[in-house]
Amino acid sequence: MKNPQVVDAATRRWRAALFLFMLATGVSMASWVARTPAVRDALEVSTGAMGLVLFGLSIGSMAGVLASGGLVRRHGGRLVITVGAVLLVAGLLVIAGGAALEVSGGVFGGLALFGAGMGLAEVAFNIEGAAVERTVGRPVLPVLHGCFSLGTVVGALLGMVLTAVRFPVGWHLAAVALAVAAAGVWTVRAVPAGTGREPVVTGDAAGTESAAGTADAAGPGAGGGGRTGGVRGQLAVWRDRRLVLIGLIVLAMAFAEGSANDWLPLLMVDGHGTGATAGSLTFMLFAVAMTTGRFTGGPLLVRYGPAAVVRASAVVAAVGVALVVFSDSALLAGAAVALWGLGASLGFPVTVSAAGEGAGPGDASARVAAVSTAGYAAFLVGPPSLGFLADHVGLRNAMVVVLVLLGGAALITGALRRPGAPVSEVPAPQPDLV
Repeated sequence: MKNPQVVDAATRRWRAALFLFMLATGVSMASWVARTPAVRDALEVSTGAMGLVLFGLSIGSMAGVLASGGLVRRHGGRLVITVGAVLLVAGLLVIAGGAALEVSGGVFGGLALFGAGMGLAEVAFNIEGAAVERTVGRPVLPVLHGCFSLGTVVGALLGMVLTAVRFPVGWHLAAVALAVAAAGVWTVRAVPAGTGREPVVTGDAAGTESAAGTADAAGPGAGGGGRTGGVRGQLAVWRDRRLVLIGLIVLAMAFAEGSANDWLPLLMVDGHGTGATAGSLTFMLFAVAMTTGRFTGGPLLVRYGPAAVVRASAVVAAVGVALVVFSDSALLAGAAVALWGLGASLGFPVTVSAAGEGAGPGDASARVAAVSTAGYAAFLVGPPSLGFLADHVGLRNAMVVVLVLLGGAALITGALRRPGAPVSEVPAPQPDLV
């Protein structure tokens, strides 16, 4: 990452737009989660039937995540973000309508649209954020993900208040949809065209020059690098051993974060005997710790570099998970959740950022897309698998898997060093000129 420099107005708008929309997506996700009990009551379905309704979110999210990288390589990040925003808004409105009309199929379909929009937009946002980092020369992705975490805190608090006053869930989600739409319009107008796009190269000199010219015209972070795109192009980046190790790190860190998102309240209730309110407050503590870590981690990255920061993060998260799993004190376990959140906060964004270092713009976008997809797959697929294991060994014991993955990640963080950098290199502190 180059030294920090004064940033022009267009790049500042680009960065601010990414921050705003990530905040909006966090609010929308937490708003849905907070009103899930109200939606279940409106639909008058059992917990098992509600699980089938929720499966729509998983299907949509996985489809969006798997499609996003290839679509960005073909069409650029702005178009993919536009489509993702439209699907997010449409999904929220369909969920609101389905809840108001008490139609389970409507809520299922709305969740599928919402998940697809979230999956499309978030991978594209990682590519955009990495491109902004290369432009401004300082960490951006941790704050970008911090905005999402802040949004989840805001959305959760808003949801708790509106639930307490029995505000209709349909009107709540419809209002959030309008806010997301407004943020999406401003974001799309501020994001430059072509970020992450890789033109098809014909192989002849003229075609190569034309493709290079197209990449230059596409703006910061636009594609190049002579790849042909498609599935083979997306898989080719995994031939790099360093990228494979980075992918393993992001899998572990995303698993640690996703496991808390999915299971932490139930882990406190079933594993430590707390009440439901205490379980919810524990999750709030985790979200606040995540947000704090992401907003304050930039100076640590500048001073110590990604390898040292992610290694320390994995260790801190592992200590938090170990206390939650092995301590018989509910109070100590609840407090340890703060360590879990702080440790998990920087792992995903920093690792995604490191994936694009040392490569050309086009290759960097492909590598960021590949690692982002692997991370989001861990978010979506990994934590639910703990439920099957918990049926046999209990939820607290199942979390030992998270502990093992974090320990493994801490051992291979050397892969996050910039290519060609000596092992002893420690980046010198840089002034904040942005």
